[in-house]
Amino acid sequence: MPLARLTELLPRPEAPPPAKDWEAVERELGVRLPRDYTALMATYGGGFIDNYLLLLEPGCGNSVYDLFRHAEERDEAYEELWNDEDKPAEMEEAGNRLIPWATTDNGEYLFWLVRPGRNPDEWTLMINEEGGEEWERYAMTVTQFLAGVLSGELRSEGLWSRFPEEVHSFRPAASLQR
Repeated sequence: MPLARLTELLPRPEAPPPAKDWEAVERELGVRLPRDYTALMATYGGGFIDNYLLLLEPGCGNSVYDLFRHAEERDEAYEELWNDEDKPAEMEEAGNRLIPWATTDNGEYLFWLVRPGRNPDEWTLMINEEGGEEWERYAMTVTQFLAGVLSGELRSEGLWSRFPEEVHSFRPAASLQR
């Protein structure tokens, strides 16, 4: 299981994160979220991985890590940006949308590609490089992606070359200044 593999690689927080009302979260987003992500949030919650990747959590008390805030900001930014620049081909399909599940301190975003009628557990992951039109696509879950990257079995060209660190770290969003 990818989450079990991830917990072998990435230290868990000392205290478990608060439980989420996933029905309320999914109502607000208008979609059901992937099961691996809800299990990831129950294990880690939002936080900072290897001093680079900000794992987003819906309704996070630290707004820097709040998935809702980032989703709204990205929707607005891309609506404006895609008036002047090319958008990924997948976004030409009616009803498709992007929901961020992580960002980086360099400004890259990691998204789910949400397609109407598609099982959330089968969503494609897309990474947008900071300030560019380049997109990477991964047919895997969030926990598969994180375990692959942290183990060195997977390399993203869109993420910082110094990520991941040799010794992995996780700092819960609740412990970080806003």
